[in-house]
Amino acid sequence: MKLDLSSGSFSEGGAIPSLYTCDGRDISPALAWKNVPDGTKSFALICDDPDAPVGTWVHWVIYRIPGAERSLKESVPPKEALDNGARQGRNDFGRIGYGGPCPPGGSHRYFFRIYALDIIPGLDPGATKEELLAAMKGHVLAQGELMGVYSRRR
Repeated sequence: MKLDLSSGSFSEGGAIPSLYTCDGRDISPALAWKNVPDGTKSFALICDDPDAPVGTWVHWVIYRIPGAERSLKESVPPKEALDNGARQGRNDFGRIGYGGPCPPGGSHRYFFRIYALDIIPGLDPGATKEELLAAMKGHVLAQGELMGVYSRRR
């Protein structure tokens, strides 16, 4: 099953505004999803850049998003635990929460992937992408993807 993931900040394949990057305020964009399957207990979201020169660069890991939620507001605070019970992991910048696009050169693609899970992962805050993927294995009911691009002006 496919979740429909969208953003009011950029369209599929479109340019990510600099507000959401290291050249702007470096805040997370608003995201929304629909077509949620029955039995969803929580959501997880991973954002990464497969075009990074060192290999795929992880920009955001967030999980334990309650199953009743259908969106993340703009500018999710960089806290380990959010008021709704969601937890944030460590990105490849070494920080908790969202780290926006900041490519060293050229145009990069940024994939936001949402997963509907039949569990609430028992991970502590600060989990890595790999730890989250391992915890989700066999528990993904549906997933969706939104890709945006960003190029730094120099």
